[in-house]
Amino acid sequence: MLLPVYTTGSLRFLLLLQIQFANAEDKQEFQKYPTKAGRRSLSRSISQSSTDSYSSAASYSDSSDDETSPRDKVQTNSTGSSDFCVKNVKQAEFGRREIEIAEQDMSALISLRKRAQGEKPLAGAKIVGCTHITAQTAVLIETLVALGAQCRWTACNIYSTQNEVAAALAETGGVTNTLPHTCFSPCSILDDGGDLTHWVYKKYPSVFKKARGIVEESVTGVHRLYQLSKAGKLCVPAMNVNDSVTKQKFDNLYCCRESILDGLKRTTDVMFGGKQVVVCGYGEVGKGCCSALKALGSIVCITEIDPICALQGCMDGFRVVKLNEVIRQMDLVITCTGNKNVVTREQLDRMKNGCIVCNMGHSNTEIDVASLRSPELTWERVRSQVDHVIWPDGKRVVLLAEGRLLNLSCSTVPTFVLSITATTQALALIELFNAPEGRYKQDVYLLPKKMDEYVASLHLSNFDAHLTELSDEQAKYMGLNKNGPFKPNYYRY
Repeated sequence: MLLPVYTTGSLRFLLLLQIQFANAEDKQEFQKYPTKAGRRSLSRSISQSSTDSYSSAASYSDSSDDETSPRDKVQTNSTGSSDFCVKNVKQAEFGRREIEIAEQDMSALISLRKRAQGEKPLAGAKIVGCTHITAQTAVLIETLVALGAQCRWTACNIYSTQNEVAAALAETGGVTNTLPHTCFSPCSILDDGGDLTHWVYKKYPSVFKKARGIVEESVTGVHRLYQLSKAGKLCVPAMNVNDSVTKQKFDNLYCCRESILDGLKRTTDVMFGGKQVVVCGYGEVGKGCCSALKALGSIVCITEIDPICALQGCMDGFRVVKLNEVIRQMDLVITCTGNKNVVTREQLDRMKNGCIVCNMGHSNTEIDVASLRSPELTWERVRSQVDHVIWPDGKRVVLLAEGRLLNLSCSTVPTFVLSITATTQALALIELFNAPEGRYKQDVYLLPKKMDEYVASLHLSNFDAHLTELSDEQAKYMGLNKNGPFKPNYYRY
C-alpha cells in the first residue's frame, strides 16, 4: 500500500505523525538573496531560457514563476485525496513518464517485483524514507510497495527533488491512505544523511520501540549511526549501505565519475582543459571526480586527511596539498568529504575572481555558505542553481546549488548505477524486516557479502555478461561454496 509523499521544506515538515511546524522563517530559508530587483529579474529570464530546460531539478513543474510554497496550497489528486504536499500535483502525468523511463534501466528492481508476485517479503511493513525524490527513487518506492510495504516519504534535498515525480507518487498514493497519520508507526527507516533518524530520535523516540531497524546510505548518516552506537544510544539495528561494495564502487565511484562533468557543464559551460582544480577528499567520490577531470585535461590536485587515500592519490598521479597552499590559484574547488567547514570563509575570501565552488559530498555543510550571507557581500542569481557571490572589490565567486549536492541538484545521475544502490537498499530492508529476533543487536552492520554479490549478479544481464563457474575440484581447493560468497568480509575490492 503506497501512502503519501511529502517533498517540501525541511524534515520538520515531515507529516509522518501529522505534526505541523508553521514557521515563516523556515519557508524563507532558501529564498533570501540580497540582490537588486533588476538583477534578479534578469537572472530569472536567463534561468528560464537556458538551464531550466536541461536541469533535472528544473523540470516541467519548475517552468513557471509560481513561488507559492506548497504548504500554502490546497491540492487534491484525481481521487479527491489531499494527503500529500508537492509543488503541483497536476504534473503527475509527466512524472509517470519519467518513472517509466527509469524502470527501463533498473531491471534488478523490476526483477525483485516479479520474483515477489507469489509472496510479499515486506507484507505488513511500514517504511518511512527520507531520500532524494527522483524517478529512480520512485522506482524503489513502488518496488517496496509491490513487495507488500506501506510507505511514506519526504525529500532530503529540496534542490534535487523532481517535482513532477513527486506529483506522480502523490497521484498514485493518495487513494491508498487508509490509516490516520498518527497511527502510522514505522517499523523501518530508509535514510540518506541521517536527518530523519535524528529527527525521530529527538522528537519521537518511542517510535523505535517497535522499529525493526534503519537503513542508511550516506557517509554522513553512517557516521551519525556509529556515534549513537558508541554512546550506547542506538535503539535499533542499523544497516550500513554506504560501505557495501555495491554502493562504494558503483554509486560513489562510477556515478560521480560521470555526473561531476554533467553538473558542471550544465551550470557553468566551463571548459575543463587546462583548468586548475582541487578536489577535497580522495575517497570513492573523490576518485571518480578526479578521474573524469583529469581525462579532460584538467590539472588536478587533492587534499586528504587519510595517509592511505593520500598515497593512492600520489600513485594515481595527483599532487596532495593543503587547501591553503593552492587556494589562490584554483579555477575550481570541489568538496567530497562529508565533513563540515572543509572550505572556510577565510579561504573563500582568498579565492581568485571567477573561481567555481561546488560540493559532491553528501552534507551541505562542507562549504561555509552561511558565512557568505553577510551584509558586505552581494548575491546575484545567474541561472537556476548558480549564484555569483560578489565581494566589495568586485571579485565574484561562482557558487553552485548553494553548497548542496552538485550532481543531484544541477544534473542527473546514471539510472543504472542508482539501480544498484536501490536494489541494495531494498534487500537490506527485507533482511531487517524478516530477520529472526536476536539476529541483529542494537548496532551498525555491514551487508552480508552474499547480498552484495547477489545485487551485482542481478545487473550482469544488462551487459550480456556470463560468469565462469567453479568446478567441484576448484571450489574444494579454494575452500569456497560454488555459489558464493567468493570473497571474505575483509576483502577490499
